[in-house]
Amino acid sequence: MDRAALLAHLATSLGPQGLLTDKADFGPYASDWRGLRHGTPLAVARPASANEVAAILRACGVAGVSVVPQGGHTSMAIGATPNSTGEELVLSLGRMAAIREVDPLDLSMTLEAGVTLRAAQLAAAEAGCLLPLSIGSEGSAQIGGVLSTNAGGNNTLRFGNARDLVLGLEVVLADGAVIHGLRRLRKDNTGYCLRQLFVGAEGTLGIITAAVLRLQPAPTARELALAALPSAAAALAVLARLQRHDSGALVAFEYISDAAMRLVLRHIDGVSLPVEPAPCYVLIDLAASRADAHLRAGLESVLEAALEAGEATDVVIAESLAQRAALWRLREEQAEAQKRAGASIKNDVSVPVSRTPALLAHAEAACAAVFPGVVAAPFGHLGDGNIHFNLVQPEGADPADFMAHGAALTEAVDGVVRALEGSFSAEHGIGALKVAQLAAWRGGAELETMRRIKQALDPGNILNPGRVLG
Repeated sequence: MDRAALLAHLATSLGPQGLLTDKADFGPYASDWRGLRHGTPLAVARPASANEVAAILRACGVAGVSVVPQGGHTSMAIGATPNSTGEELVLSLGRMAAIREVDPLDLSMTLEAGVTLRAAQLAAAEAGCLLPLSIGSEGSAQIGGVLSTNAGGNNTLRFGNARDLVLGLEVVLADGAVIHGLRRLRKDNTGYCLRQLFVGAEGTLGIITAAVLRLQPAPTARELALAALPSAAAALAVLARLQRHDSGALVAFEYISDAAMRLVLRHIDGVSLPVEPAPCYVLIDLAASRADAHLRAGLESVLEAALEAGEATDVVIAESLAQRAALWRLREEQAEAQKRAGASIKNDVSVPVSRTPALLAHAEAACAAVFPGVVAAPFGHLGDGNIHFNLVQPEGADPADFMAHGAALTEAVDGVVRALEGSFSAEHGIGALKVAQLAAWRGGAELETMRRIKQALDPGNILNPGRVLG
């Protein structure tokens, strides 16, 4: 089957809404959020069911056409953007957006891959439940992509990554076979846990079309504080205090460096810093479903002790939903502020939590040696050791010259991360951006096992080729 015959077949089987072939319609599907790749798809398939996904993959397998699965297109690692050859078919899951069931007694939700994370959160809340996964792009990111990249986010400290919330999956394999695994069992010890093969595989092993997710009871009490701190070591001391006091109440513990905070204050309208300036800051988010949790009193007690010990220099506790939103905005606008500040290099890294102060200090020094004046603007999930060690061009610097040093700056950060026994990709995945790094970090038997799994499930290499394994 040649390309023209393939497109004619898909147009007939998918209907007028199911296939885009006019280049004028490709815009939203052709470029990644960061603007790193501007591709040209062969066409954009928009299936409305798992059966249609299966039909697309069978036809593409016969034609030898590669398929790039795409959700909300918020990938940070170019994992869902077609290349410039015009040979890759984009498979967009956006039309598969049904929330099939929310069961508050079973604490589970069954939904299709095209549902946005925000829509899923709202549906859970309407049923008196909580879908605890929270990421900056949740208004656009879709469940299929969230699971395919094993998204982490702000609440990993308490609830884990996306894979920890998955009870069951429906997956279409490269040959069109469908795994009907939408089981919501807490215990099902019947052989290999196949669902975990596809979570984090970035669409290279199969296409996630639906999922069953684990929910939590909706919290009845929440508290949020912003603390100004003298150092990252002091931040860990405050984290330890919170964990000793009530580890079950701690939902998020988010770090913001002074440089990162200043970028938000400069480039984002309507934000303000409600504490005295400091070398760094942490957002502390607590939640409980118990009426007698006394979260406020406990938080005040911990923060008072931190202030007395010099571990914090100033604190503020949100007094309303509006203040809560304003405090979280200081964290959530980090990516946008850095984008507006100029050229930037993203480093999504993780180290053991106890080694985060060493990461922050040593990586900044290593990068300054490569590019004097570079603005290190780290922020992120200090509570689980995941720091977005982002680097922004100095004000007035030539963006092209700065980006020309990107590889050297990334190597400098990676060298520190490796010495601290960390990972070069904590939650953003590999995509097409980090393929070259994977062999150095996960080579030998580990990488060979990944390749064997890929060969077994996708021998024709039609699913997202060039991503993850290259």
